[in-house]
Parts: sequence; C-alpha cells; structure tokens
Amino acid sequence: MLGELLQPEIEELIESRNFTALRDAVADLPPTEVADLFADLPPEQVAVVFRILPREKATSVFEYLPVELQESVLRALGQEQVAAVLNEMAPDDRTALLEEMPGEAAQRLIGLLSPEERRVAVKLLGYPEESIGRRMTPDYVAVRKDWSISHVFSHLRQVGRAKETLNVVFVTDERGHLLDDIRLRDLVLADPNERVSDIMDGHYFYLRAHDDQEVAVRAFKKYDRSALPVVDSSNVLVGILTVDDVLDVAEQEETEDVQKMAAVQVLDEPYLDVTAMTMVRKRAPWLFLLFCGEMLTITAMHNFESTLERVVILAAFIPLIISSGGNSGSQAASLVIRALAIGELTLADWWRVMRRELASGLMFGSILGLSAFVAAYALGLYRVSKGQAPPDGTLLVAFVVGTALVGVVLFGTLTGSMLPILLKRLGFDPAVSSTPFVATLVDVTGILIYFATALFLLRGTLL
Repeated sequence: MLGELLQPEIEELIESRNFTALRDAVADLPPTEVADLFADLPPEQVAVVFRILPREKATSVFEYLPVELQESVLRALGQEQVAAVLNEMAPDDRTALLEEMPGEAAQRLIGLLSPEERRVAVKLLGYPEESIGRRMTPDYVAVRKDWSISHVFSHLRQVGRAKETLNVVFVTDERGHLLDDIRLRDLVLADPNERVSDIMDGHYFYLRAHDDQEVAVRAFKKYDRSALPVVDSSNVLVGILTVDDVLDVAEQEETEDVQKMAAVQVLDEPYLDVTAMTMVRKRAPWLFLLFCGEMLTITAMHNFESTLERVVILAAFIPLIISSGGNSGSQAASLVIRALAIGELTLADWWRVMRRELASGLMFGSILGLSAFVAAYALGLYRVSKGQAPPDGTLLVAFVVGTALVGVVLFGTLTGSMLPILLKRLGFDPAVSSTPFVATLVDVTGILIYFATALFLLRGTLL
C-alpha cells in the first residue's frame, strides 16, 4: 500500500524534524492508510504526526487506530489536543475506547469532553457491557411524517455533515417514537411536493438497546441493511447501529468463541500484546482441569490391568480407540456450537440434532470400525506368523476392536452434539464445551466402552 511505501520517508522526516514536509507527505493519504502507517511507529512518533495534522484529519485517523495504540497516543498528546480529538470522535468509536480503559483514566477523559459530548458518552457507557447500546451512535437523521420531501432535503443539508450515515432517514413522532425508516434512494426518487407519509410503508426493523450485541450481528445478516435503528423499551429512537460497527462485533465474538473452544480464557488484548504471565493465567487453569480429567483415564485403565495382562494386544489399540472417539466428538461439537452461534439451531431443535448425529455416528462408527477390524486382524496374523501370538483368538480380538470403535464413535458424536445444547439450556456459553473438553470426556468413556466390550466378547475364551 502507499502508506507502507512512504514509511521509511515518514520516519526520516520525523527524525529530521522536517514537519512541513511531513505534513505534506501524509496530507493526501486516506485516513485508513495513515492509520496503517502509524501502526508500525512508536506512539511518541505517532503523537508528533498528530500534532501537525489538521484537527478533522487527525480525528479520522485516530478512529482507525487499534484501541491499545489510541491509549498510547492519548498519553503522549497534550490535554488540549486530547480534548479536541475526543470531542471530534464518533460517539460509538469513543465509547469503544473508553470502555477498554481503566475506570479512573476513562473518567479523566470524559472530563475533557464538552458538556454535550459528555452527556452522550455517559449515556452510552450506561448501557450494559457488550450490549447494542454501547455500540450505537446518536448521530442519525430523524424527520417527521408530515414533512415534504423538499423539507427533508433541506434538513439533510443543514445537519447531514455531522451524522454517521445518510443512507437511511428515520421517521419519528413528536415524542421520538420510531415510525418508519426510509432509504435515501426512495427520497431521491420521490416528488419534492410529496409528504414523507406518502412514501412510508410501515415495514421497518429495529434493535433493542439492552440486547446483546450478537443479536445485532444476526439482524444485519438477515435484513441486509447498512444501518438499523436502536430503540429503548418504549420504542423511542435512541440511536443507530451501522454495519462497520457490526463487523467489529462479529470479529470480536468469533475471536472469543474460537478462544473458548480451544479451552482458553478470552484474551483482552491482541496475542502479541499479552504478557507471558497473563497467558499463563488465561491457559493454566483450563490445562490443569483437562489434566485432572485425563487422570480419570488412567484410573479407568488401572481397573482393567488384569485384562491387559491376559490379552496384551488390546493395549495396542487404545490410542486408536480414544482418538477416534475424541475426533468425532470434537467435530460434532464444533459444528453445533457454530450453528447455535449464527442462529441455525435453537434449543427446540435438540431432538432433530440427536437423531441426525445418531445416524451419522452409526455410519462413521461403522466405517471406522470396519477399518479397525481389518487392521486388527492383519496385525494379529502378522504376530502369529512371527510366532509372537497363538492363532486362537485373532479374529475375536479384531471383532472386539471393531465393535468397540462403533460404540466409542457413536458416543463421541452424541456427546459432542448434545453438550453445547445442554450448556446453552443451562444458561452457559456453548463455546465452553470446547473440543478439548469433549475429547477428554470421550477419552474416559472410550476406555470404559472398549474394555467393557472386551470383557463381554472374550469372557470364556481369552479371558
């Protein structure tokens, strides 16, 4: 990109303190390019460039910076410049910055805002964390249904420059209740003498301010809009949510789910910014919990020591048994967790999921079981040919391995599919039924199924 090509030049200009040439070098770059350029510079150098940028350009660039870099730049800037940047920022971007900062630091920044911007910031921060209210912006255009179309365009010219988007105009009554939304395209094509009420169709979609931000992600996917209105419990329009903010939410939620599925507590910072001790705190408890779970596997195997002593060949297939069950369970868990996250499944679908996974588990188990039977029988014949085992029981051991594998894969598939649904029913995040947990659970039960099958089929022959 152009910013990357200019980076050596920018750094040289900063070192030489040639601020006039520096300002000219970044003046024509889009804010996104400048933000990419700043991401690779020390905060002190970023602050230098900020001081020479026009206020409006500096604010636009600042909004594209990562939150951690925003905080560093604010610490390097003077109080007057910080106040100017914060007051010019879009309310939703400013809220995202303030909610990531320590409480005392956030309060100091709020104190630098103008009375009007302070009121907006406090109102947005008053909504629950990860709610739609925290993500919305109050910068929208509202009109009345009795206005003429020409009056609407006159209003847009007066107030439009300070608004988040002009793609959609919202119709409210005198008390602020949402009545409809009208796309700019419909306004442009309407007769200037028509009333807003003449082009209203009454079909509009909205979000609730106190709903979780995941609801917004699903709504934007469903309705294909660039902006959706946000209302309170009385249906009063309090803000709008734009698609760029929803993309940020979708990325954040997906990152959290992936981290939880890997049995890691959610990281609050980018991976490379997380300290070693923080990483230990985030991962060690889950690793220890999984370690304790695997101890149950050792206990289960200990109880079948006599079986292993009499039929040693059974030990060779233990890794195959537990890994196949864990893999099938992890697959099912991943698919169901994702389907729940994007709304493809609901709790009411549990029976359909169970029937589907029951059939799938039987088919998968049969395929793998037949393969295991062939492998076990071939290994048995090889051992017989080498004089390492008697010919009696070779076919029976292969049958034990194949049959047990069917049961283990079936159990793993059902466990992996039902556990996320059960957790969601109990009010927990389905993502915490992560693949390592499913694999650990199936490891223990797989050993029990395997040796129970061996005891049943080999009793009176090899046992």
